[in-house]
Amino acid sequence: MSKILIVSDSHGLTRELEVIRERHLSEADVMIHCGDSQLSPDHRSISGYLTVAGNCDFADFPQDLVSNVADKKIFVTHGHHYSVKSSLMNLKYKAKEVHADIVCFGHSHVLGAEVVDGTLFVNPGSIRLPRGRSEKTYVILELQTNQINLSVFESNGREIKSLAQEFII
Repeated sequence: MSKILIVSDSHGLTRELEVIRERHLSEADVMIHCGDSQLSPDHRSISGYLTVAGNCDFADFPQDLVSNVADKKIFVTHGHHYSVKSSLMNLKYKAKEVHADIVCFGHSHVLGAEVVDGTLFVNPGSIRLPRGRSEKTYVILELQTNQINLSVFESNGREIKSLAQEFII
């Protein structure tokens, strides 16, 4: 079993990223930031996170990343190059192109997760400026052999148990 911590759209927050990292450091196998950190790659607050560039980032982060975790291929992007605010279609095509099992993205600041054509798409929301809800959120995926358990946390560490989901991909 592996755990992936996913955060996005922190827009300059530093202490919160450090607290989240320290809170889950012992359990998370991988920590992902889906862009718009507005920090430099060498900033201590973003240390330990696999980070992509968002539309508000001017540092030298990659546009997209692919990582393998527990036999799952993870595609990470901010989402602005794929017009995720209007549709997941472009991102779905990219996921198929790179053979992704899981896609992590941000940009819209809207928490959500859904399976499309056998691929899990996850947007952890925003820990600074959430849209569609008041809670500032991030996500932890627990990868098991035949399923993925998704847990949603507020930036203060409180789990929102009513939003937990289980996916088979």
